[in-house]
Amino acid sequence: MPEVVFEPLTTYEEYPADEMQARAENFYTDIKRRRTVRDYGERQAPRGVIENCIRAAGTAPSGANMQPWHFVVVENLETKRIIKQAAEEEEREFYNGRAPQAWLDALAHLGTDEHKPFLETAPYLIAVFAQSHSFNEKGEKVKHYYVPESAGIACGFLLAALHHAGLVTLTHTPSPMGFLNEILDRPKNEKPYMLIVAGYPAEKPTVPVITKKPLEEILSWK
Repeated sequence: MPEVVFEPLTTYEEYPADEMQARAENFYTDIKRRRTVRDYGERQAPRGVIENCIRAAGTAPSGANMQPWHFVVVENLETKRIIKQAAEEEEREFYNGRAPQAWLDALAHLGTDEHKPFLETAPYLIAVFAQSHSFNEKGEKVKHYYVPESAGIACGFLLAALHHAGLVTLTHTPSPMGFLNEILDRPKNEKPYMLIVAGYPAEKPTVPVITKKPLEEILSWK
């Protein structure tokens, strides 16, 4: 059993109540501008921007602090084309037979179909892999806990960080996504969790007209 070691908390900073309110409002005002974007330009951001956003994602809480994730940033055009072809093959099966009609009806107002040009035109595809286990220095398997929850939180951090940095994003989850292991040469203990598309928007992008649920529908106080 490893020794339990604690240290003083030195990173917390308390704010006056009025500043807390302002910070919360400012964050909401900023994050509500985030939209899922499908139209991308070719311009690239500095590599350090992407790296720092992934550093931010890596600070997410995780089950037993196992940090069960790995991020692969794809910027090579040919690799993006291969991913696009594989993803569209799965999406064709989804839209043309695998998906129940109720699911297709729910997606209809978003205007999505099996064609995913953004997988090739966007400058960055960030493949997020969730690790079911790792290996210690002896080569022994180390089980990870709360893997989907942990990976989901990290993806949320990453989306917020990319938005905060000034980029637009899209989350893509073709099912199944096992082709990503082969294309990106990732081991069997990693399962593709999400593709996050990131970059600058095209010159005149469009987005679906949607609304978000009001606070009274998503919040209860007890």
